[in-house]
Amino acid sequence: MLINLIAKEYGLAPRNVRNTVELLDGGATIPFISRYRKEATGSLDEVAVGNIKDMYERLKAIVQRKETIITTIEELGKLTPELKKRIDGCFDSVELEDIYLPYRPKRRTRATIARERGLEPLADLIFLQQAADVKGRARGFLCADVPTVDDAIAGASDIIAERVSENEQARNTIRHLFARHGLLVSKVVKGKEADGIKYSDYYEWQEPVGRISSHRLLAILRGEEEGFLRVSITVDADDAVERLNRHFVKRFSPSREYMEAAVADGFKRLLAPSIENETRGNAKQRADDEAIAVFAENLRQLLMSSPLGQKRVLAIDPGFRTGCKVVVLDSQGNLVHHTVIYPHQPQNDREGAAETISSLVSRYAVEAFAIGNGTAGRETEDFVRRLALGADIFSVNEDGASVYSASAVAREEFPDEDVTVRGAVSIGRRLIDPLSELVKIEPRSIGVGQYQHSVDQSKLKERLDVVVESCVNRVGVNLNTATKQILTHISGLGPALAENIVKYRAANGDFRSRKELLNVPRLGNKAFEQAAGFLRVVGGEEPLDNTAVHPESYGIVVTMAKDAGVSLGEFIADGELRKRVVLSNYVTDKVGIPTLTDIMDALNKRGLDPREQARAFSFDPSVHELEDLRVGMVLPGLVSNITAFGAFVNVGVHQDGLVHISQLADRYVSSPGDVVKLGQQVMVRVVEVDLKRRRISLSMKGV
Repeated sequence: MLINLIAKEYGLAPRNVRNTVELLDGGATIPFISRYRKEATGSLDEVAVGNIKDMYERLKAIVQRKETIITTIEELGKLTPELKKRIDGCFDSVELEDIYLPYRPKRRTRATIARERGLEPLADLIFLQQAADVKGRARGFLCADVPTVDDAIAGASDIIAERVSENEQARNTIRHLFARHGLLVSKVVKGKEADGIKYSDYYEWQEPVGRISSHRLLAILRGEEEGFLRVSITVDADDAVERLNRHFVKRFSPSREYMEAAVADGFKRLLAPSIENETRGNAKQRADDEAIAVFAENLRQLLMSSPLGQKRVLAIDPGFRTGCKVVVLDSQGNLVHHTVIYPHQPQNDREGAAETISSLVSRYAVEAFAIGNGTAGRETEDFVRRLALGADIFSVNEDGASVYSASAVAREEFPDEDVTVRGAVSIGRRLIDPLSELVKIEPRSIGVGQYQHSVDQSKLKERLDVVVESCVNRVGVNLNTATKQILTHISGLGPALAENIVKYRAANGDFRSRKELLNVPRLGNKAFEQAAGFLRVVGGEEPLDNTAVHPESYGIVVTMAKDAGVSLGEFIADGELRKRVVLSNYVTDKVGIPTLTDIMDALNKRGLDPREQARAFSFDPSVHELEDLRVGMVLPGLVSNITAFGAFVNVGVHQDGLVHISQLADRYVSSPGDVVKLGQQVMVRVVEVDLKRRRISLSMKGV
């Protein structure tokens, strides 16, 4: 049943879904399944496998919930065969909870009290709308707890109001009304006008909840959370009650007035607040999902941004009063020297700083500069450029570097250095290999999302962890140089096995083959199967260990080489020879064309990083401060962040400018990610400079 539901939802073959679910249940990871089990899945990519995994887990949770519901209703003695059949066939969580609502244990309500006082038969009488003399019939229910007729009718009405609020059709009617016509209304909290000025746009705001953008909703909800805004979702109450009356009230009933009063009370007191909360929750979930999707894609682009590669780097963490922290890293990213220079105010020791930098470049044969883009970044970059030392100069995004420098990971790597040195090292390593360095930082601290602290934190972490795992496994890592942090994200490993690998390497020297991984404590056959294809051994005993070919497929490559009449090494090195291989000759019941094609691709790209190499970039030398900008200027910039409503671009003035989605291209743009990528070098035109609010509006149209 679950397999068919997933297959129908995503338009997939049930066989492929079933195989994917079996692999997931067997402990296989998403990167492993999408890369090495294409015959089983019908070549599903990571997104499709991830969708199957998510829906499978949701459906399993619904199945578990149904078991609890059936047990509870059965214990109440109210489980009929019809009700059980309906619950068994339901896989919609909202519908399931609506079915369960009348039976769900609840706190003591006004209706509960009325039932305890014996008023349910009177409620039934009014609900049937057949009795001509309701007040007369109500006298039969008077007692010490129900002293008057009005008390009896009020108690019966409370029972009816609760029935209305728990009725499936009624809930769906109001649910539909809130979804189609609900207005999100935001008002300023009295007396908070001055303190909450950044939310002033929403002091008197209303918008259809079904059409509000994710970033606006999250901003409004943050304003509410901080105590500046009061937020509600409303519908036309008269319209809502009229819709309910059409369902519950008979037009010429003698008890119509009592029913209409009970329905109105049920809507106002019970149903409206319940559906408002549900609608609000759904809107928040949609906004969260959109914001998390943007954050995840930004993170993916940042992690996959171009590495400089193994070059000797001089990295500078700029500063004014406290000076610029300088470190020199070797081509592996190891710290070989650190110092401090003071080229800016107040010391202004430009001559001494120039002498120090020139000496370090000469002594360590520095090939590139990495300069942090924070405070004093532009000034430091200009200073280094004027030295004309021949090495390329790169501006490096330093978001999260301070988080890393104070972390346990940094203390473990550099126990004898202070946070300033660690921060500068992080900047330099980000240039050499952004992925290896950024995996050490909590993704939420990197600063490439929007409202990341306002969304569901567990869902955000789960999604970002998937992105990190995907990127690390797509690139692959050198088994003999990889840190514990990056190994943690390799398919099938995790923190404990990653640490065991590093310890084994420290005790036994470099790995000579992938097969040697099986000697690592607690790394068994399953973990080896999942991890081996994503780990590279450079210059080892087995040449295929430096490719993305999985060890389980080595025999296929050996057979191909034998059939071609050459050695394995010759076959791997000769691309023209491989072009003559007829892949269909090697198809078996377990290995098909998709895997064979992947093997050939892996041999063609052996040892190659799928990321492009980093390119040097320069800001406009005439622009340093916000005040230097003029409307109409065309400037080079770097895309620093992407949101649902546009892209932020760094043009070198310590304040990123916004290219609104409407200004990204000369055509309609549905998503900023269709036009720009994080870290992309772009040309922009200055449209507006708001010095008071420190805001820059930019355009890429016609540039």
